[in-house]
Amino acid sequence: MWLEFQFRVDPPSSSVMLRPAVLSLLLACAVSLTSAAVILENGMPILWAQTAGQVTDLPIQNGILTPDPWHFLHRMSLHRLMIAATDPFMGSMGTNATDSPMWGLPLQSAWMLTSGRLADPTAATTCGLQTGDTMCISTQSWWGCVNYFASALPFLSAALQGFMGAGAQVQMQVPEGVLGYCTTYAECATSYPDAMTKWNAFFQGLKAASESLLPENEKKDALLGLFWAAQMASSYASAACNSRQSHYSSVEVTFSQSWQNSAEYVAAAHFQSNMDKSALFIIPLPSRVLQVGDSAPNIADLSEAENHTLYIFSWMSSINSLLGGSLVNMWRSAMCSVTTREKGREMLEQLLLNPRFATSSFLAIISEMTTGC
Repeated sequence: MWLEFQFRVDPPSSSVMLRPAVLSLLLACAVSLTSAAVILENGMPILWAQTAGQVTDLPIQNGILTPDPWHFLHRMSLHRLMIAATDPFMGSMGTNATDSPMWGLPLQSAWMLTSGRLADPTAATTCGLQTGDTMCISTQSWWGCVNYFASALPFLSAALQGFMGAGAQVQMQVPEGVLGYCTTYAECATSYPDAMTKWNAFFQGLKAASESLLPENEKKDALLGLFWAAQMASSYASAACNSRQSHYSSVEVTFSQSWQNSAEYVAAAHFQSNMDKSALFIIPLPSRVLQVGDSAPNIADLSEAENHTLYIFSWMSSINSLLGGSLVNMWRSAMCSVTTREKGREMLEQLLLNPRFATSSFLAIISEMTTGC
């Protein structure tokens, strides 16, 4: 049974209790406004105002923070609290309040929700469906499982590193009878040591950066390197979710693999996944779960931008397979300096967002950049 928790809404002195029916209405209205997946409202991630604004807004039992990451608002709260706690250390990222690379995480979660990817793919329950609890994240969802590794694991690391208050202890809730998800830092460090080590390095690096004498652009590049190393370690650890792919069509599975593979490129380029740039890359992602018969770039009920993104993802994955994985390796080799990584980020934007950018140009430029290293 899903429990309702009260979250404080800005201003902090006011509070509301949002019932599932109200949340369902808000989500249904957002989705009905456009065929594309909705990830922003009023310039912030969807339902952001309904998430926890401070650590004490999370449920607490016996002095231990016990968020429920299988409730969408709780999972988004983990992102909001991490962003707020790390913002004072993000000066090298820029002067805007949304320049932190951590903004990409809640936007990914928002896309997964509104595109239906967090719902129960087995149809055994109404978890995540419009006819059920729309805030429910199914433990059977491959997307929800992979996203757990990019939300719960970094939050547990951030808490250990003191970002949630001195001595804060956290234990994630898990639905009764569900196994296979680590719920404490100790459990996650035992099951996924590389991921937790790299998240620790990122959060420690944030603190160290405030005293670093490096030029701001080099400091920024170094922090983004630590951030993406942690992100990729979480992605590799999420192989534990792979059995859940059997619940989806072969078309959706192929897309999910291409989606994960695309992270290799943005990670190597040290992509600054702030609010604006993340939105540019996430909004064109498919606004619904793909079915047998869907073939980009000719999926009638998806937009031109969504079809283009699917086509490019498929192209990159196919070329990488044909080259025995050498496209990813070439790209990593080309991203050998601060300067080439800046060029790499610009080229990724062109490839994914500009339909007139030739894929042949992408290969030629990579080859040229690699020889320059």
